[in-house]
Amino acid sequence: MEQRAHFITLSTPDLDAARAFYRDGLGWTPLLDVPGEIIFFQIAPGLVLGLFEATKFVADMQGTAADGKLGGLTLSQNVATPADVEATVKRAVEAGGTLVKSPQTAEFGGYHGHVADPNGVVWEICHNPGWRVDETGRVHLTPIENTP
Repeated sequence: MEQRAHFITLSTPDLDAARAFYRDGLGWTPLLDVPGEIIFFQIAPGLVLGLFEATKFVADMQGTAADGKLGGLTLSQNVATPADVEATVKRAVEAGGTLVKSPQTAEFGGYHGHVADPNGVVWEICHNPGWRVDETGRVHLTPIENTP
């Protein structure tokens, strides 16, 4: 199997709240939106995030151990500047997200804040100057000094 994923699908007990958070709060455009069931957003070349209504998610799993609850998961987005971190976190909270961690200097030397979507999925919005994606799509992470 190739080392890649094409879909990340998250169970959501409130699809309408999730839609408002991602569409209005993060400013994303749906790739496909099936009201009452699932919404997809393309989040990278060849990668889609799906938000699947919880009862439909559990039914799709045919009653297995997948109960539709998430835990121990953080999704992250790197933005261009610390000011972009501030603005994105503010907009996400205004669209129904919950502030988890106010924007601040991060241990890795960048700047970040955390906000949970209406279903509890935690997003880290960060500015990491050591993050770079080259023309082939390969990610490069350069260690950076933690500057106060």
